[in-house]
Amino acid sequence: MQIEQNRRSFFKYAGLGALLAGLSWRAHAHGGRAGRGGFDPARLEEHLERALKHLYVEIDATEEQKRRIEPIVKQAARDLAPLRERAREARRRGLEALAAPSVDRGAIEQLRVDQLQAADAASRRFTQALADFAEVLRPEQRATLVKRLRRHGGGWHRGGWHGG
Repeated sequence: MQIEQNRRSFFKYAGLGALLAGLSWRAHAHGGRAGRGGFDPARLEEHLERALKHLYVEIDATEEQKRRIEPIVKQAARDLAPLRERAREARRRGLEALAAPSVDRGAIEQLRVDQLQAADAASRRFTQALADFAEVLRPEQRATLVKRLRRHGGGWHRGGWHGG
């Protein structure tokens, strides 16, 4: 049970860094990459810019808040973006282990350990960014944000600030 929760947390936190800016994991996956070739940081920056503009309007951000929020969100998104590739690599390794002629329990266990470590790192980075972001907002702005998230099923990916 704990392993499954940690696995879900890894994928949740890998996307949540971008969510700080209102950039959904889906928008990141479709717009933050250059086709099938890999991650495109320039596209991520474009999406973050659009998402932040929407966010600022929604929470009625001051110029000072905008100045403080932007680097928090952009750095968190940049820090968490490589986790997408790590998740893809873990999936590939898992499929290789499954397809192998014999079961290598050691390799499967190492994959599990690696994923738990990645989930922990993502969780720590996200938590840091979330706290930094929240400290910039006034209580009523945080309430507005929470209300918006609840309206959309708990995340921006259901029609929120990804600018798409």
